[in-house]
Amino acid sequence: MEIQLSVLWEIESPCLTLKRGDALLVSLVCRSVLHHFHFKGAVHSVCFSPDGRKFVVTKGNIAQMYHAPGRKREFNAFVLDKTYFGPYDETTCIDWTDDSRCFAVGSKDMSTWVFGAERWDNLIYYALGGHKDAIVACFFESSSLDLYTLSQDGALCVWQCDTCPEGLRLKAPTGWKADLLQREEDEDEAEGARETTIRGKATPTAGEQQGKVKYSRLAKYFFNKEGDFNNLTAAAYHRKTHLLVTGFASGIFHLHELPEFNLIHSLSVSDQRIESIAINSSGDWIALGCSGLGQLLVWEWQSESYVLRQQGHFNSMVALAYSPDGQYIATGGDDGKVKVWNNLSGFCFVTFSEHSSGVTGVTFTATGYVIVTSSMDGTVRAFDLHRYRNFRTFTSPRPTQFSCVAVDSSGEIVSAGAQDSFEIFIWSMQTGRLLEVLSGHEGPISGLCFNPVKSVLASASWDRTVRLWDMLDSWRTTETLALTSDALAVTFRPDGAELAVATLNSQITFWDPENAVQTGSIEGRHDLKTGRKELDKVTAKHSAKGKAFTTLCYSADGQSVLAGGMSKFVCIYHVREQILRKKFEISCNLSLDAMEEFLNRRKMTEFGNLALIDQDAGEENGVTIPLPGVKKGDMSSRHFKPEIRVTSLRFSPTGRCWAATTTEGLLMYSLDAELLFDPFELDTSVTPGRIRAALRQRDFTRALLMAFRLNEKKLLQEALESVPADEIEIISSSLPDLYVDKMLEFLASSFEASRHLEFYLLWTQKVLMAHGQKLKARAGKLLPAVQFLQKSVQRHLDAVSKLCEWNRYNMQYALAMSRQRGMKRPSEPPGSEEEEEEEDSLHLLRAGHGDGDAEGLLV
Repeated sequence: MEIQLSVLWEIESPCLTLKRGDALLVSLVCRSVLHHFHFKGAVHSVCFSPDGRKFVVTKGNIAQMYHAPGRKREFNAFVLDKTYFGPYDETTCIDWTDDSRCFAVGSKDMSTWVFGAERWDNLIYYALGGHKDAIVACFFESSSLDLYTLSQDGALCVWQCDTCPEGLRLKAPTGWKADLLQREEDEDEAEGARETTIRGKATPTAGEQQGKVKYSRLAKYFFNKEGDFNNLTAAAYHRKTHLLVTGFASGIFHLHELPEFNLIHSLSVSDQRIESIAINSSGDWIALGCSGLGQLLVWEWQSESYVLRQQGHFNSMVALAYSPDGQYIATGGDDGKVKVWNNLSGFCFVTFSEHSSGVTGVTFTATGYVIVTSSMDGTVRAFDLHRYRNFRTFTSPRPTQFSCVAVDSSGEIVSAGAQDSFEIFIWSMQTGRLLEVLSGHEGPISGLCFNPVKSVLASASWDRTVRLWDMLDSWRTTETLALTSDALAVTFRPDGAELAVATLNSQITFWDPENAVQTGSIEGRHDLKTGRKELDKVTAKHSAKGKAFTTLCYSADGQSVLAGGMSKFVCIYHVREQILRKKFEISCNLSLDAMEEFLNRRKMTEFGNLALIDQDAGEENGVTIPLPGVKKGDMSSRHFKPEIRVTSLRFSPTGRCWAATTTEGLLMYSLDAELLFDPFELDTSVTPGRIRAALRQRDFTRALLMAFRLNEKKLLQEALESVPADEIEIISSSLPDLYVDKMLEFLASSFEASRHLEFYLLWTQKVLMAHGQKLKARAGKLLPAVQFLQKSVQRHLDAVSKLCEWNRYNMQYALAMSRQRGMKRPSEPPGSEEEEEEEDSLHLLRAGHGDGDAEGLLV
């Protein structure tokens, strides 16, 4: 799959995505697909010209040049201009000259071809050899036709052209050809351009070479030293700084200065092959990608330091959890690692690798600074987000594999369910001691969940029961809920008044935990719509009988439930109405298994299914499949297609988004913030003109209420920011209860983008002080909005506190340096310097006090 992004000269930021020959022209402005196209073959690479007017696509052994789509409406956005033949094997890379006059194409047949983008008289095509392996990359020099070619065996050839780009001459037709060309151009203007085919020859005749552009090889360099052979896998070249970056299969990358081939430095960033390299426009930062470990690194080569270093889970993600304020997401994977991601930036800022086997459960404590995880290695670990360490490890008396974990609302009790001994273990977070072992289930424990309000633990098992355990009553079973099938997941509603259970027969049942009575059920068999695997002999409709929801989650307000499982769909159900609200398709990637609904008959032969053959075995990166009886090779190293599935779902405490761990990775869905018009109790008397007229009359309360009813964000922001600071308290107390909820949601969203931090904090304080008692009575309904507000305030608190600490230390340092300037340092006993610095900081932070030097620094 090759993806290219370019800002064209006539269109606003489209991108071209290609896979198996399918192309999509996508507008990044409106985020919609503008055009579908099929290139009739697998596309290896695509590259836009520097002027954005054309792009070249390589498929097989040919290169095709298309006119780039423009701003005007057209039936076919991709118009084929020329088709170039020349290479005998598959093409590998493309590069354009600065003026978009020529482009070069590398091939696996160890040759590089230079083609003219126009009908040049002295350059139609030119073939370059000199390599003994497949071409990996080719680069033009700045404002020149000189070329650098790199092959997989680590060889670099420097080619010099005897003609400058300005020396290329357009081929002018004469006689009847000129008249015919003139008529064709007139027809082209009316009907569109026609295709031109250019066929190159590897060994042109002497007559064809006369008066044409000629290349000569100046030098040939080798990256590999003697006895240290390493395949070159990726390369990038920055023309302004003449910097060449090359990556190798061993994870090493080199920086060279061309054309002298001077080595700047060499570094190993991974033990996996480097798949992709990119250089920023200034040439200071180098981005390296390693697909084997999912690594992304940005390296500043001048200071030799990392700008960014990210790495995903090596294997699939299994569990996730939101922090109580919704700022962070913790994920656990089959690789035994626990990663914490920032919700806003999408970056992982800490990784815990203490587990020696796959992680099965992840959860946060109520404070948000402790992560508790369970693993198949027989341990439950607690990680501190202040010091980034594993401060507590819980184990069982006998070795067992834990399948799930839960922490109570106080953060003092930790519980984990065993997969092999059918027991539930209870530990104390403070002491780390085992408090109790709960027995009673007759099958593996599939899920645990604490009641958010009461001291009750719910446990689901494969023995078709859900048990409720009372922490305050010696951990005795208060109720046993009998199910019709094996329980796979269990969760409490945020207010603790309802329990949802997912079973193996594709049902979701709802229970009243107080009376142990079933209140409803949802049949989700037809909503799963599982796909058909490549080796399945039955249709997807019949294979869905063995599928079920494996993960459940309530929304923040408790009105909906989110369900996912062995399918590419995630379903949202309305709990009270028991109907399907919406169904999300998490992936359209056909390279995953169980994505297609019907079987592809073209893969069925009289000898069996073609899916049984490893298609990647013959490729350069594929593995060799040993024959029966051969001892060499490993059958476990065969390639396979991972099956699409959803392993875990969680709703954000703010109620604005939810996340899912899938085969594709960690996916996040959020409410659309670009909603244009959603009025509230609107009538004909509410208009933007009347709102602004009320603001001019200083009737701020009426203007705010009308702005809330119109529900347009910019107008609401204008009305809110027009209120003087000394009148905020009066207007806050006069707001009706119906509008207080909307005010809190708007304040929380305004913290994300507004710079008026103190103004909105003042609004928040006055609204909560005026309506605090009434809001407490509706705490369950307002919980998502309050948590969204807390998340926004906490983010600003962290940013401002870091800035204040930094400024405080800088002022202390400046004050200390000013006092020591021109003074001889006397010998003082240890400890006196620290006391003097503390006194200096106190004088500095106390406004209006201190000596003249300190006052001068403050000014």
